[in-house]
Amino acid sequence: MKKIKKAIIPAAGLGTRFLPATKAMPKEMLPILDKPTIQYIVEEAARAGIEDIIIVTGRHKRAIEDHFDSQKELEMVLKEKGKSELLEKVQYSTELANIFYVRQKEQKGLGHAISSARQFIGNEPFAVLLGDDIVESEVPAVKQLIDVYEETGHSVIGVQEVPEADTHRYGIIDPLTKNGRQYEVKKFVEKPAQGTAPSNLAIMGRYVLTPEIFDYLKTQKEGAGNEIQLTDAIERMNNDNQVYAYDFEGERYDVGEKLGFVKTTIEYALKDDSMREELTRFIKELGFITLKSINDSILMQLCIRTRLYFFRKQLLAESAPLNLTNTLSQTFMDIL
Repeated sequence: MKKIKKAIIPAAGLGTRFLPATKAMPKEMLPILDKPTIQYIVEEAARAGIEDIIIVTGRHKRAIEDHFDSQKELEMVLKEKGKSELLEKVQYSTELANIFYVRQKEQKGLGHAISSARQFIGNEPFAVLLGDDIVESEVPAVKQLIDVYEETGHSVIGVQEVPEADTHRYGIIDPLTKNGRQYEVKKFVEKPAQGTAPSNLAIMGRYVLTPEIFDYLKTQKEGAGNEIQLTDAIERMNNDNQVYAYDFEGERYDVGEKLGFVKTTIEYALKDDSMREELTRFIKELGFITLKSINDSILMQLCIRTRLYFFRKQLLAESAPLNLTNTLSQTFMDIL
Protein backbone atom coordinates (compact mmCIF):
# COMPACT_ATOMS: atom_id res chain seq x y z
CA MET A 1 0.00 0.00 0.00
CA LYS A 2 1.38 3.39 -1.00
CA LYS A 3 1.99 5.93 1.75
CA ILE A 4 0.16 9.24 1.54
CA LYS A 5 2.72 11.96 0.93
CA LYS A 6 0.75 14.36 -1.28
CA ALA A 7 -2.11 16.74 -0.53
CA ILE A 8 -4.33 19.15 -2.43
CA ILE A 9 -5.45 22.46 -0.93
CA PRO A 10 -8.10 24.17 -3.11
CA ALA A 11 -7.72 27.96 -2.99
CA ALA A 12 -9.25 29.22 -6.22
CA GLY A 13 -12.52 30.62 -4.87
CA LEU A 14 -13.48 34.27 -5.20
CA GLY A 15 -14.08 34.82 -1.49
CA THR A 16 -17.29 36.75 -2.09
CA ARG A 17 -18.42 36.45 1.54
CA PHE A 18 -15.53 38.71 2.53
CA LEU A 19 -15.91 41.43 -0.10
CA PRO A 20 -14.67 44.10 -0.42
CA ALA A 21 -11.64 42.88 1.58
CA THR A 22 -11.06 40.06 -0.92
CA LYS A 23 -11.34 42.20 -4.03
CA ALA A 24 -7.55 42.49 -4.17
CA MET A 25 -6.46 40.02 -1.47
CA PRO A 26 -7.00 36.24 -1.54
CA LYS A 27 -9.41 35.11 1.16
CA GLU A 28 -6.85 32.51 2.15
CA MET A 29 -4.43 35.29 3.10
CA LEU A 30 -6.76 36.94 5.62
CA PRO A 31 -4.94 36.58 8.95
CA ILE A 32 -5.92 34.93 12.18
CA LEU A 33 -3.66 37.06 14.38
CA ASP A 34 -0.26 37.01 12.64
CA LYS A 35 -0.69 34.08 10.24
CA PRO A 36 -2.84 33.80 7.10
CA THR A 37 -5.52 31.15 7.32
CA ILE A 38 -3.93 29.00 4.62
CA GLN A 39 -0.76 28.63 6.69
CA TYR A 40 -2.73 26.87 9.43
CA ILE A 41 -3.91 24.39 6.78
CA VAL A 42 -0.42 23.81 5.38
CA GLU A 43 0.92 23.34 8.92
CA GLU A 44 -1.67 20.62 9.59
CA ALA A 45 -0.68 18.80 6.41
CA ALA A 46 3.02 19.02 7.28
CA ARG A 47 2.41 17.72 10.81
CA ALA A 48 0.56 14.76 9.28
CA GLY A 49 3.64 13.76 7.29
CA ILE A 50 2.63 15.29 3.96
CA GLU A 51 5.71 16.21 1.93
CA ASP A 52 4.29 17.62 -1.32
CA ILE A 53 1.37 20.04 -1.43
CA ILE A 54 -0.41 21.30 -4.53
CA ILE A 55 -2.39 24.49 -4.00
CA VAL A 56 -5.10 25.01 -6.62
CA THR A 57 -5.31 28.74 -7.26
CA GLY A 58 -7.06 31.20 -9.55
CA ARG A 59 -6.59 34.76 -10.70
CA HIS A 60 -5.30 37.32 -8.19
CA LYS A 61 -3.89 34.59 -5.92
CA ARG A 62 -0.20 35.42 -6.38
CA ALA A 63 0.04 36.55 -2.74
CA ILE A 64 -0.29 32.91 -1.66
CA GLU A 65 2.75 31.94 -3.71
CA ASP A 66 4.72 34.90 -2.37
CA HIS A 67 3.87 33.99 1.22
CA PHE A 68 5.36 30.50 0.98
CA ASP A 69 8.37 31.71 -1.02
CA SER A 70 11.57 33.03 0.55
CA GLN A 71 12.14 36.79 0.71
CA LYS A 72 15.85 37.31 1.15
CA GLU A 73 15.71 41.10 1.45
CA LEU A 74 13.24 40.91 4.34
CA GLU A 75 15.24 38.15 6.01
CA MET A 76 18.41 40.22 5.72
CA VAL A 77 16.76 43.28 7.29
CA LEU A 78 15.38 41.22 10.18
CA LYS A 79 18.78 39.62 10.73
CA GLU A 80 20.59 42.97 10.72
CA LYS A 81 18.13 44.40 13.25
CA GLY A 82 18.47 41.41 15.52
CA LYS A 83 14.82 40.40 15.20
CA SER A 84 15.56 36.69 15.39
CA GLU A 85 12.06 35.65 16.49
CA LEU A 86 10.42 37.32 13.50
CA LEU A 87 13.12 35.95 11.20
CA GLU A 88 12.40 32.43 12.43
CA LYS A 89 8.66 32.87 11.77
CA VAL A 90 9.27 34.18 8.25
CA GLN A 91 11.64 31.35 7.37
CA TYR A 92 9.37 28.73 8.95
CA SER A 93 6.56 29.36 6.46
CA THR A 94 8.89 28.64 3.53
CA GLU A 95 10.15 25.34 4.96
CA LEU A 96 6.90 23.56 5.82
CA ALA A 97 6.68 21.40 2.71
CA ASN A 98 7.35 21.30 -1.02
CA ILE A 99 4.57 23.51 -2.37
CA PHE A 100 3.44 23.57 -5.98
CA TYR A 101 0.69 25.50 -7.73
CA VAL A 102 -1.82 24.84 -10.47
CA ARG A 103 -4.50 27.22 -11.71
CA GLN A 104 -8.17 26.28 -11.94
CA LYS A 105 -9.06 28.02 -15.17
CA GLU A 106 -12.81 28.03 -14.58
CA GLN A 107 -14.89 28.24 -11.41
CA LYS A 108 -16.70 24.91 -11.75
CA GLY A 109 -16.76 23.73 -8.16
CA LEU A 110 -14.67 21.73 -5.71
CA GLY A 111 -14.71 18.56 -7.79
CA HIS A 112 -13.35 20.45 -10.78
CA ALA A 113 -10.65 22.04 -8.61
CA ILE A 114 -9.50 18.61 -7.43
CA SER A 115 -9.42 17.38 -11.04
CA SER A 116 -7.06 20.24 -11.89
CA ALA A 117 -4.36 18.57 -9.79
CA ARG A 118 -4.62 15.12 -11.36
CA GLN A 119 -1.29 15.30 -13.17
CA PHE A 120 0.47 16.22 -9.93
CA ILE A 121 -1.09 13.37 -7.95
CA GLY A 122 -0.59 10.66 -10.54
CA ASN A 123 -1.62 7.18 -9.42
CA GLU A 124 -1.19 7.76 -5.69
CA PRO A 125 -3.62 8.14 -2.78
CA PHE A 126 -3.73 11.70 -1.50
CA ALA A 127 -5.23 14.03 1.07
CA VAL A 128 -7.48 17.04 0.55
CA LEU A 129 -7.69 19.88 3.05
CA LEU A 130 -10.17 22.72 2.57
CA GLY A 131 -9.18 26.18 3.70
CA ASP A 132 -12.49 27.10 5.33
CA ASP A 133 -11.83 24.82 8.31
CA ILE A 134 -9.00 25.18 10.80
CA VAL A 135 -8.82 22.19 13.13
CA GLU A 136 -6.94 22.13 16.41
CA SER A 137 -6.17 18.64 17.66
CA GLU A 138 -3.36 16.69 19.28
CA VAL A 139 -3.24 14.38 16.27
CA PRO A 140 -3.81 16.39 13.07
CA ALA A 141 -7.29 15.78 11.69
CA VAL A 142 -6.00 14.65 8.32
CA LYS A 143 -3.51 12.29 10.03
CA GLN A 144 -6.43 10.60 11.78
CA LEU A 145 -7.92 9.91 8.34
CA ILE A 146 -4.58 8.71 6.99
CA ASP A 147 -4.40 6.19 9.83
CA VAL A 148 -7.84 4.83 8.87
CA TYR A 149 -6.78 4.60 5.22
CA GLU A 150 -3.66 2.67 6.19
CA GLU A 151 -5.83 0.19 8.10
CA THR A 152 -8.52 -0.24 5.44
CA GLY A 153 -6.99 0.71 2.09
CA HIS A 154 -10.17 2.68 1.30
CA SER A 155 -10.96 6.36 0.87
CA VAL A 156 -11.90 8.13 4.10
CA ILE A 157 -13.97 11.28 4.58
CA GLY A 158 -13.71 13.43 7.71
CA VAL A 159 -17.03 14.22 9.42
CA GLN A 160 -18.30 15.90 12.58
CA GLU A 161 -21.74 16.42 14.05
CA VAL A 162 -23.57 19.68 13.32
CA PRO A 163 -26.93 21.00 14.55
CA GLU A 164 -29.81 19.64 12.49
CA ALA A 165 -30.74 23.19 11.50
CA ASP A 166 -27.38 23.53 9.72
CA THR A 167 -27.31 20.26 7.77
CA HIS A 168 -28.44 21.96 4.55
CA ARG A 169 -25.12 23.82 4.47
CA TYR A 170 -22.96 20.69 4.23
CA GLY A 171 -22.44 17.39 2.52
CA ILE A 172 -24.06 14.82 4.84
CA ILE A 173 -23.49 11.08 5.24
CA ASP A 174 -26.11 8.39 5.71
CA PRO A 175 -24.23 6.00 8.03
CA LEU A 176 -24.68 2.26 7.60
CA THR A 177 -22.58 0.81 10.42
CA LYS A 178 -20.42 2.31 13.17
CA ASN A 179 -17.16 1.06 14.68
CA GLY A 180 -15.97 3.57 17.27
CA ARG A 181 -15.54 6.79 15.30
CA GLN A 182 -15.49 5.01 11.96
CA TYR A 183 -18.56 4.59 9.74
CA GLU A 184 -19.44 2.57 6.71
CA VAL A 185 -21.53 4.88 4.56
CA LYS A 186 -24.73 4.02 2.76
CA LYS A 187 -24.97 7.33 0.95
CA PHE A 188 -23.35 10.75 0.61
CA VAL A 189 -25.72 13.67 0.05
CA GLU A 190 -24.52 17.12 -1.01
CA LYS A 191 -26.36 19.93 0.83
CA PRO A 192 -29.72 18.21 1.39
CA ALA A 193 -32.87 20.33 1.53
CA GLN A 194 -33.71 21.45 5.04
CA GLY A 195 -35.42 18.67 6.99
CA THR A 196 -34.33 15.89 4.61
CA ALA A 197 -30.80 15.12 5.87
CA PRO A 198 -30.23 11.41 6.66
CA SER A 199 -28.07 12.34 9.70
CA ASN A 200 -26.30 15.28 11.27
CA LEU A 201 -22.83 13.98 10.39
CA ALA A 202 -21.39 16.60 8.07
CA ILE A 203 -18.37 16.40 5.78
CA MET A 204 -15.83 18.77 7.27
CA GLY A 205 -13.15 19.66 4.79
CA ARG A 206 -10.74 16.74 5.28
CA TYR A 207 -10.45 13.81 2.87
CA VAL A 208 -8.13 10.94 2.04
CA LEU A 209 -8.89 9.68 -1.45
CA THR A 210 -7.63 6.93 -3.72
CA PRO A 211 -6.68 8.02 -7.26
CA GLU A 212 -9.79 6.31 -8.69
CA ILE A 213 -11.72 9.43 -7.69
CA PHE A 214 -10.34 11.20 -10.76
CA ASP A 215 -12.15 8.77 -13.06
CA TYR A 216 -15.44 9.56 -11.34
CA LEU A 217 -14.77 13.30 -11.44
CA LYS A 218 -14.01 13.12 -15.16
CA THR A 219 -17.55 11.92 -15.89
CA GLN A 220 -19.31 13.75 -13.07
CA LYS A 221 -22.26 15.90 -14.12
CA GLU A 222 -23.01 19.26 -12.57
CA GLY A 223 -24.80 19.12 -9.24
CA ALA A 224 -25.71 21.65 -6.55
CA GLY A 225 -25.02 25.21 -7.67
CA ASN A 226 -24.48 23.96 -11.22
CA GLU A 227 -20.97 22.90 -10.19
CA ILE A 228 -18.95 19.68 -10.26
CA GLN A 229 -19.39 18.49 -6.68
CA LEU A 230 -16.74 16.30 -5.06
CA THR A 231 -19.39 14.77 -2.79
CA ASP A 232 -21.36 13.54 -5.81
CA ALA A 233 -18.28 11.82 -7.25
CA ILE A 234 -17.53 10.25 -3.86
CA GLU A 235 -21.10 8.93 -3.72
CA ARG A 236 -20.67 7.22 -7.09
CA MET A 237 -17.32 5.77 -6.03
CA ASN A 238 -18.91 4.50 -2.81
CA ASN A 239 -21.41 2.51 -4.87
CA ASP A 240 -18.52 0.58 -6.45
CA ASN A 241 -15.94 0.54 -3.67
CA GLN A 242 -16.64 1.26 0.01
CA VAL A 243 -15.78 4.76 1.21
CA TYR A 244 -15.51 5.24 4.96
CA ALA A 245 -16.29 8.26 7.11
CA TYR A 246 -14.41 9.11 10.28
CA ASP A 247 -15.61 11.42 13.04
CA PHE A 248 -12.25 13.06 13.67
CA GLU A 249 -11.27 14.45 17.04
CA GLY A 250 -10.47 18.14 17.33
CA GLU A 251 -11.87 21.64 17.66
CA ARG A 252 -13.03 22.94 14.30
CA TYR A 253 -13.05 26.64 13.49
CA ASP A 254 -15.14 27.82 10.55
CA VAL A 255 -13.22 30.67 8.92
CA GLY A 256 -15.19 30.51 5.68
CA GLU A 257 -17.79 33.04 6.82
CA LYS A 258 -17.47 36.34 8.65
CA LEU A 259 -18.95 35.56 12.03
CA GLY A 260 -16.94 32.34 12.30
CA PHE A 261 -13.83 34.28 11.34
CA VAL A 262 -14.50 36.81 14.11
CA LYS A 263 -15.05 34.05 16.68
CA THR A 264 -11.86 32.28 15.63
CA THR A 265 -9.79 35.45 15.86
CA ILE A 266 -11.10 36.17 19.35
CA GLU A 267 -10.48 32.63 20.58
CA TYR A 268 -6.94 32.53 19.19
CA ALA A 269 -6.21 35.93 20.71
CA LEU A 270 -7.41 34.73 24.11
CA LYS A 271 -5.11 31.70 23.81
CA ASP A 272 -2.12 33.96 23.14
CA ASP A 273 -0.15 34.59 26.34
CA SER A 274 0.98 38.00 25.13
CA MET A 275 -2.52 39.42 24.83
CA ARG A 276 -4.88 37.21 26.85
CA GLU A 277 -4.88 39.27 30.04
CA GLU A 278 -5.32 42.66 28.38
CA LEU A 279 -7.94 41.41 25.91
CA THR A 280 -9.94 39.71 28.68
CA ARG A 281 -9.87 42.89 30.72
CA PHE A 282 -10.92 44.94 27.70
CA ILE A 283 -13.85 42.65 26.95
CA LYS A 284 -15.04 42.83 30.54
CA GLU A 285 -14.70 46.63 30.54
CA LEU A 286 -17.02 46.78 27.57
CA GLY A 287 -19.70 45.04 29.60
CA PHE A 288 -20.09 41.89 27.53
CA ILE A 289 -20.90 39.89 30.65
CA THR A 290 -24.15 41.86 30.88
CA LEU A 291 -25.80 41.52 27.49
CA LYS A 292 -28.24 44.33 28.14
CA SER A 293 -25.38 46.81 28.27
CA ILE A 294 -24.35 46.17 24.67
CA ASN A 295 -25.09 48.90 22.15
CA ASP A 296 -23.98 49.89 18.69
CA SER A 297 -21.21 52.23 19.86
CA ILE A 298 -19.64 49.52 22.02
CA LEU A 299 -19.73 47.03 19.17
CA MET A 300 -18.05 49.61 16.97
CA GLN A 301 -15.32 50.13 19.56
CA LEU A 302 -14.74 46.37 19.70
CA CYS A 303 -14.43 46.12 15.93
CA ILE A 304 -11.89 48.95 15.79
CA ARG A 305 -9.87 47.90 18.82
CA THR A 306 -9.52 44.27 17.66
CA ARG A 307 -8.85 45.24 14.02
CA LEU A 308 -11.97 43.50 12.82
CA TYR A 309 -13.70 46.63 11.59
CA PHE A 310 -14.64 45.20 8.20
CA PHE A 311 -17.15 42.92 9.90
CA ARG A 312 -19.20 45.83 11.26
CA LYS A 313 -21.72 45.69 8.43
CA GLN A 314 -22.58 42.08 9.30
CA LEU A 315 -22.74 42.66 13.04
CA LEU A 316 -25.01 45.69 12.76
CA ALA A 317 -27.04 44.57 9.75
CA GLU A 318 -30.43 46.22 9.68
CA SER A 319 -32.20 42.93 9.04
CA ALA A 320 -31.07 41.12 12.20
CA PRO A 321 -28.81 43.22 14.43
CA LEU A 322 -30.07 41.68 17.66
CA ASN A 323 -29.41 38.09 16.62
CA LEU A 324 -25.91 38.85 15.40
CA THR A 325 -25.13 40.93 18.46
CA ASN A 326 -26.32 38.22 20.84
CA THR A 327 -24.41 35.53 18.95
CA LEU A 328 -21.13 37.41 19.20
CA SER A 329 -21.78 38.33 22.82
CA GLN A 330 -22.50 34.70 23.71
CA THR A 331 -19.17 33.75 22.13
CA PHE A 332 -17.37 36.08 24.51
CA MET A 333 -19.22 34.58 27.47
CA ASP A 334 -18.39 31.02 26.36
CA ILE A 335 -14.65 31.60 26.04
CA LEU A 336 -14.00 33.83 29.06
